[in-house]
Amino acid sequence: MTEYKGLMKGHRDWVTSLVCPQTTDSAIQVVSGSRDGTLVSWTANESRNSVEEAYCKPVRRLEGHTGFVQDVALTNNAEYALSASWDKSLRLWNLKTGACFGKFLGHTKDVLSTAFSPDNRHILSGGRDNKLKIWNVKGECVYTLDKDCHTDWVSCVRFSPAVQSPLIVSGGWDNVVKVWSLSDFKCMHTLTGHSGYVSTVTVSPDGSLCASAGKDGSAKLWDLSRGENLYELTCGEPINQLAFSPNRYWLCAATASGVRIWDLESKDTVVEVVPETDKKTKPECLSVAWSADGSTLYCGYNDNTIRVFGVRD
Repeated sequence: MTEYKGLMKGHRDWVTSLVCPQTTDSAIQVVSGSRDGTLVSWTANESRNSVEEAYCKPVRRLEGHTGFVQDVALTNNAEYALSASWDKSLRLWNLKTGACFGKFLGHTKDVLSTAFSPDNRHILSGGRDNKLKIWNVKGECVYTLDKDCHTDWVSCVRFSPAVQSPLIVSGGWDNVVKVWSLSDFKCMHTLTGHSGYVSTVTVSPDGSLCASAGKDGSAKLWDLSRGENLYELTCGEPINQLAFSPNRYWLCAATASGVRIWDLESKDTVVEVVPETDKKTKPECLSVAWSADGSTLYCGYNDNTIRVFGVRD
């Protein structure tokens, strides 16, 4: 089901975020963000001969943030990256040149999450100031979603994939998930049921489902349009991040002890991936990202490395 492909080393602190291009023809395989304050873009290591050699090699390190990089997003063509940082800013980067196009200032506390709209025209961010902000690509704040907003930190923000009428999904430390309309910036649904803070939200590739998880160790599945809870999957420990498979009806969770993949039809665990290490304390998985074809899973850990797994039915 899963096959260990190798390590990727390049960061000097925890790997907090991973994102893969949405197309299979991109030279960039994955972009990572870290508590070392940098982003790294990676490409395939064509000269690789064994699992001991790096699976991907770093192309470029993007430096400029003065705080931890907490989240990273990519445009559809994977030419530009967006980063959210504990230095209260967002930055827009050209991945080909490494140039920073702009610094987005407006949050009064750490920025914890960011996302591009499906048409790449809008940028979404959330932070420890309990605010959700909408920006244009010039770095101008278009709107601040403060009415009916979260009453605690906004930990994760995502767009649904529909280009015509995308929805905004946000999760917070107030234990709730909120669904917003991008057209009028109004809160459509407040999804309750978590007994601890929500650390991650994600939307299925077809836009019909939303999944959320966090401190309570429960991954909840929601009908996005109706705002209804469908069911939940439990793993008994805090979940750091969720990611839907792009080509299977699967949901992947990064947890304190490893990586878990659920089949959403049977609601069974397909596989659990626990990293092999010589150290007594096993590293904690903080971030996960699927390749566009669903054949590769990248996992970021608090031992500063990225582990890569091949995935098949």
